[in-house]
Amino acid sequence: MMERESSDEEEDRENLISQNARPNEVVKSPNHRLRSAFRIEDDFRARFSGAARRFNKRYLFAIFLPMVILILYFTTDLKSLFQMRMPTFKDTGANSASINRMRESELRALYLLKQQELELFKMWNSTALVNKSNFSSVNNSTDNKNNGVDLFSSPMLEDLKSRVFSQLSLNKQIQGILLSSHESGGSLDLTENYTDASFSGWSRCRKVDQRLPERRTIEWNPRSNKYLLAICVSGQMSNHLICLEKHMFFAALLNRILVIPSSKVDYEFHRVLDIEHINKCLGRKVVVTFEGFAESKKNHMHVDKFMCYFSLPQPCYMDDERVKKLKGLGLSLSKVEAVWKEDVKKPNKRKVEDVVAKFSSDDNVIAIGDVFFADVEREWVMQPGGPIAHKCKTLIEPSRLILLTAQRFIQTFLGKDFIALHFRRHGFLKFCNAKHPSCFYPVPQAADCINRVVERANTPVIYLSTDAAESETGLLQSLVVWNGKTVPLVQRPARNSAEKWDALLYRHGLQGDSQVEAMLDKTICALSSVFIGSSGSTFTEDILRLRKDWGSASLCDEYLCQGEVPNFIAEDE
Repeated sequence: MMERESSDEEEDRENLISQNARPNEVVKSPNHRLRSAFRIEDDFRARFSGAARRFNKRYLFAIFLPMVILILYFTTDLKSLFQMRMPTFKDTGANSASINRMRESELRALYLLKQQELELFKMWNSTALVNKSNFSSVNNSTDNKNNGVDLFSSPMLEDLKSRVFSQLSLNKQIQGILLSSHESGGSLDLTENYTDASFSGWSRCRKVDQRLPERRTIEWNPRSNKYLLAICVSGQMSNHLICLEKHMFFAALLNRILVIPSSKVDYEFHRVLDIEHINKCLGRKVVVTFEGFAESKKNHMHVDKFMCYFSLPQPCYMDDERVKKLKGLGLSLSKVEAVWKEDVKKPNKRKVEDVVAKFSSDDNVIAIGDVFFADVEREWVMQPGGPIAHKCKTLIEPSRLILLTAQRFIQTFLGKDFIALHFRRHGFLKFCNAKHPSCFYPVPQAADCINRVVERANTPVIYLSTDAAESETGLLQSLVVWNGKTVPLVQRPARNSAEKWDALLYRHGLQGDSQVEAMLDKTICALSSVFIGSSGSTFTEDILRLRKDWGSASLCDEYLCQGEVPNFIAEDE
């Protein structure tokens, strides 16, 4: 019991020692023993009272804490506690006047922007009226031969609409930014398109209306056993396809079946074209392969009349080597002679009546030689869908296998919206520099031109069809940039068995054929949202023909750096 009291007393002493006092100082105090002897009861009372106070504080804390939490929960917007706020100025004195002036200026700016928006809408409506009335009448007028720039020409009108559209969008965005400081709730998305919903159907690079029902056509009704032998000599595959298309027009004018050239003297057209597709489009037999022609003649083939469209630089634009190849097919040829004086370098403009008068004949088989350079009814021949009446989009188009392969490639690598670029380089430097002005552009200048089209088209990827070296395409890739990001230039990759987009070609033995690959490139380009071609290239011209016929031509289609001169041109040799 004494030990218990002694320990309690020591504990009481420790409680009574000041925090700043040292133990030895307490022990040495003269009043130490006196307090120990006579203040035990008081100390005990004080201890009891302190414990009671501590007890009460704990209970009070436990009671009031939940109440405080509930009050804060129902009276405080917790979301606002975690939102970043811009520093505000106390609305007193000079600051109050400054804020009032700022708000007044913002409201004034909003008023002016609204007035500008109304004026821009009036301009937009004016362009719509021009497009519906004056624009169509001016374009359709054959007597309109102004030397100056036509105010209502399609490029100018579309450029005006594009600028108005951009300013309307910018106007709406500025209004949104100003209003954001006066409206509570929500945040402003600076990437949002603020353009009115009435513009949703308008696009700067929308498809061109080719007005196919209005096109001028001729019926192709060949007489039985009357043939026109197609002969194409100049250039490569694209030239030959254009030559073949013109031969079809001549055959229709002369009411003859067209004989497709043999692969022994020309390209293997059956690998890139669907010959039977042409007959299906007209609902009758209008073309025949050379092998089919040979079978019908029982190998007794003879060209009854060889009338040359071109006389210079040599009759029918054929050399002795070509004549030898034709004879090697088992053909016997009549005398080759020109019906008029015509030079491939300076062809005359001819009419349908001229052709019918000079080349009509009762002979069974005739030939007129290469007609690639022939200039007969150019507007009629070059119109969308061609000059011949048929029920398809176009007569000369890639084979079904190539078309499907192109679609699979687009689905794999490109998607719906992409720009196609035909970047002709190999052998093009000398060819272009011989023209005035030149059409061969330095890579940086070409990149600037491409960037402008990318901006208008608003597309994320470019398909690159080119014969350029990697050094040029690598530099071009580094310079094609939009919104601070490099726009990828996609080319057809090397064969990979893990990829199935080109399986059809390999399954049908068409792999590795340069002409098949060239036609595949054309098809991909023809299906693009926007096309940039190389001026002077027949490869580009054939793509443009397909785009017109298929209805994929865009208002943004153009030749590379169209209207510009190369900023540097090398001297002649």
